[in-house]
Amino acid sequence: MPKMKTKRAAAKRFSKTGTGKIKRRRAFSRHLLEGRPKKAKKRASKAAIVHKANLWNVERMLINM
Repeated sequence: MPKMKTKRAAAKRFSKTGTGKIKRRRAFSRHLLEGRPKKAKKRASKAAIVHKANLWNVERMLINM
């Protein structure tokens, strides 16, 4: 059986921290920002950690990272 490959689209969107957690970008930070509160825009600009409900799927996509 051949080696599992990392999903390249996922590799560009996620990265691992030093402790092994997986970092992601937040949504709603690209356009239509005028009507959004400042607090929401600041929060969307910061990275977040992948939720444990999605962790198994994301780790499968990043199998060789």
